[in-house]
Amino acid sequence: MMPKQTTDVDRLVGIRITALRKARGMSQTALGTAVGVTFQQVQKYEKGQNRVGAGRLREIARLLEVPVSAFFEENENGGQGQEDVFGFLNAHGAIELLRAYALIQDDQMRRDVLAIVRTASKLGQVPVQAAIAVASPAEA
Repeated sequence: MMPKQTTDVDRLVGIRITALRKARGMSQTALGTAVGVTFQQVQKYEKGQNRVGAGRLREIARLLEVPVSAFFEENENGGQGQEDVFGFLNAHGAIELLRAYALIQDDQMRRDVLAIVRTASKLGQVPVQAAIAVASPAEA
């Protein structure tokens, strides 16, 4: 008998668990404790190395305040792009950046911040001052 192999679905579920957990500001340890596993087991779930059982996935969904379907749903494009969104959210600092951006009340400031981030992404790693100068040149 062959051991069960993880699949692309297991990896997708793991990516989504990571993104949703981070969006809630929850650590792997806290999630693991809440569902009765170690943080190492949560890491394995998130990396798609271990499958998440149905009952445990239901409990994770409850804790993260999402329907179980959030781990599987495809968008109107047949799923294209949605895993990219969850992948982006797994990028180091992405959740923190989104949280900070959401707290900005001024529309013009939001546009300025977005311009800075877009410029930095186009130029690669540049000093913040250079990105600011390119995104919004100093007024004469």
